[in-house]
Amino acid sequence: MDARGRLDEEPFAWTRRSDGTVVISHTGRPVTTLRGAAAERFAERIASLDAGGAQHLMARATGNFKHGNERR
Repeated sequence: MDARGRLDEEPFAWTRRSDGTVVISHTGRPVTTLRGAAAERFAERIASLDAGGAQHLMARATGNFKHGNERR
């Protein structure tokens, strides 16, 4: 899925709060927060995916994130 192999390291993680909010983080730092219907849709979709698919879904959910031309 990831041409550069960056998602193989599994940098994304997600947690669901008691109020139903989903927080997606990258290397331990919160990147985006999903609420309401978007959070429900995300939780339903990620439940049926394997680790690679889940990483890809979280990367897409963060939106405009990491183009590859950032300085190190």
